[in-house]
Amino acid sequence: MAHSDYSFPKSDRLCSHTLINQLFAEGKSFVCYPFRVVYKKSNLPDPIHSQVLFSVSKKRFKRAVMRNLLKRRCREAYRLNREEFASFLTQNNQQITFALVYIAREELGYSVIEKGIKKTLTKLQLSLNKNSNHATD
Repeated sequence: MAHSDYSFPKSDRLCSHTLINQLFAEGKSFVCYPFRVVYKKSNLPDPIHSQVLFSVSKKRFKRAVMRNLLKRRCREAYRLNREEFASFLTQNNQQITFALVYIAREELGYSVIEKGIKKTLTKLQLSLNKNSNHATD
């Protein structure tokens, strides 16, 4: 594994307001507890295969400390489990932007969040596979 596999650089984070607005306006979504996933195929700068955004509801978690803790757990779980997903995107020559919106009503432990991230990435791969197969039909 290269050094970059262990980091979560700014280039992997979805920061562009334009892309974020497009994602929520035109993206497809599904729920994979504890996340709601909104995704959209995008054209990103060359070496980047995906950009992700993590969101935790201010309505459900009033305190910023708790929202930040949950986002940190989500980011860490994603960072450690994105390898397979990244290689899938590279092999299929796809680029996507996606948002992981935390929908659980309570604070979940890291292990539960990590399981959710793994399940979510697998389901996202299946959705992208299905969509790319329909595009070729």
